[in-house]
Amino acid sequence: MSMSDATQTPAEPAGVPNCPAPAGQLPAPAEQPGAPAERDAAPAVPAHWSTRVSRWAAWAALAAITAGAAALRLAHLGQVPGDPFYDGAVRSMGLSWHNFYFGAVEPSGAVAIDKPPVDLWLQVASVKLLGFGSAALKTPEALAGTLAVVPLYIAIRPVFGVRAGLAAALALAVMPIEVITARSDTMDGVMMALTVLALVLLMRAARNGRTVWLLGAAAALGIAFDVKLLESVVALPALALIAWLGLPGSRRRRAAQLGLAGAMYVVVAMAWLTGTLLYPAHDRPWAYGSTNGSAWNSAFVFNGVDRLEGKALEGTQAVYRPGYRYPEATQAERDAIPILPPSPTRLLDRIGPLSGERLGLEALAGLLLGGAALAVLWDRRRRSRGGHPQADDDAGAHDPARALLDRRGPPEERLRLALLAGLMLWLLCGIALFSDMARLHPRYTEAFTPAVAGTLGIGVAWATERRCRARLAALSVTLVAVAVYAERLLFGATAVWWITALAGLGALALAFSGLPRRDTARAGLTALTCLCLLAIPLWASLRAVRENVSDTTPIGILHRGELAPLSAYLRAHQDGAYYEAAFDSGTKMGELVERDARPILVITTLDGHVFTTVAQLRAQVAAGRVRYAFIDEGCGPQSPPTDADCAPAARWAVAHGTDVSRQAGMPRPGMLWRLPVPATLKRDGGAHGKTQRSGSTGAAMGTLRR
Repeated sequence: MSMSDATQTPAEPAGVPNCPAPAGQLPAPAEQPGAPAERDAAPAVPAHWSTRVSRWAAWAALAAITAGAAALRLAHLGQVPGDPFYDGAVRSMGLSWHNFYFGAVEPSGAVAIDKPPVDLWLQVASVKLLGFGSAALKTPEALAGTLAVVPLYIAIRPVFGVRAGLAAALALAVMPIEVITARSDTMDGVMMALTVLALVLLMRAARNGRTVWLLGAAAALGIAFDVKLLESVVALPALALIAWLGLPGSRRRRAAQLGLAGAMYVVVAMAWLTGTLLYPAHDRPWAYGSTNGSAWNSAFVFNGVDRLEGKALEGTQAVYRPGYRYPEATQAERDAIPILPPSPTRLLDRIGPLSGERLGLEALAGLLLGGAALAVLWDRRRRSRGGHPQADDDAGAHDPARALLDRRGPPEERLRLALLAGLMLWLLCGIALFSDMARLHPRYTEAFTPAVAGTLGIGVAWATERRCRARLAALSVTLVAVAVYAERLLFGATAVWWITALAGLGALALAFSGLPRRDTARAGLTALTCLCLLAIPLWASLRAVRENVSDTTPIGILHRGELAPLSAYLRAHQDGAYYEAAFDSGTKMGELVERDARPILVITTLDGHVFTTVAQLRAQVAAGRVRYAFIDEGCGPQSPPTDADCAPAARWAVAHGTDVSRQAGMPRPGMLWRLPVPATLKRDGGAHGKTQRSGSTGAAMGTLRR
């Protein structure tokens, strides 16, 4: 098979032919690697030498694309803002195996993160090898985003050819939303790489029919669930469709294989959550975001139902205000506008952190080209059924749906249809979900970025393969649509738009000239098409790297000027206390944990949920285990009931403590309180401390024990 895909048919008649083969005619056998399209123009070199050159050229191109992806993701990585909530957890997890397994957010291990900590395990390994720092914390995500381009190529190349694999790898390498996410301190890039690995293993299983590769794909997808939970499930229907259409054998055999794969997926996906139940209740940290302390509740309610319903969650996220005139004069101002509300065209918006230049433009191209390629392959499948005697008596011989499920014909054709149909389903599921999701972070779209890149790559290779009406029409519509949309997206004809437009004109001129019947001209057409479709995404990625754009949620960040004096004062005035301080909320302590790696007594978790009662705080103070409390804002008449500063234990600390904010160098009073000494508590008696916590108390008992 050459740099072209394996959809060649016998010689076409003069003029501009139709792409599908005539009814009853099957595609011609695939060409050998390195063989040109026209054999009478072949150079006089040995076939094995030509094959070797083509193979090395393809891998060299892939290496160059991977190197470019690495440069985009690793350039001054340490300057990208981090996520103190998870970074503090990484710091804590490196202190004990208990903290490591559960993902403890502070060193005492009383509270854990809201997800399985599989991705954070990689970060712990990274900081152990490279030292604790911003770059080391983000290295696993950056490497995952970089290396994902290789398995995407490996998944597509054997089925659609080298050009399709390289175009898909390039589309993923320069995709702005993937570059930004891979440079951010989040789990989404690792999850995406695991879904691509599952795709590679699944395609291997489809080619040789061995169940072990299918089980490996299911295990990889299960690990992806352990990394980012339900976000990874977006790929599940597409991978299941690819397996059903692509695996060889009878329906019964395929059903049995998929049953085994489903069992493997469930076992791996639920492994960590099930493992938490092996610990006694008093040894399990309170899962952040849960209502009862359970990791299962946090996984499926907080990170599942609540997110789909758009409930207010952790951190602060600006909400778009319809009718408000946001400044749009510069690209930076447009990027700072909040994500627009759900709509069918949300991913094509011109403004916001998920504007079309970061994802929508590539998704549009993949939808148009990939959809056209799938329609032609599907129609060819339907027409080719007439060439089988069994099809003559089949009343549904020309039913498109039955044609898709028909198992007759060459295995290469079955694999092409299975892979492209699965990628298109993956793409459509992602577009539908994230166009309608109420509370959306741009990084969530990593759930379907492989499908965007895959459909674009396959579509480009198909549309530029040879001159025929359907391909020329699809290529023309896509390039014109991209040029028109890009001019609106960029608010005018900018320099990068002219690059896009001129590349598109050059590609159309070359396509209609008839020259792409030669390999060199076909490669040039592919290059011009890729330049037209990917110039703007590459420009957006370079700008994001230059501006150190991040998609992390600002949780655990203290106000400017607070961290250094707070840390210095607390370390100098501990008097043997176990806890560095009590914090009104677990969302505010991340930077201090990162810096000092000392236990923190958490008063409330998400939305002011009481974690430490007055009685428990008094007991800790009386035992000399905590000397200070950080109460950021104070509780006022207008404070909402979910305000952490209004928790009973926080109010008790303010009522009985001494304000030492000025002595500690805080920017304003009422922030840091020295708690009463044990002798004072004894004189006060037990008037306070009747408040009880709702829900499970296992984690609270762990706090007292530790």
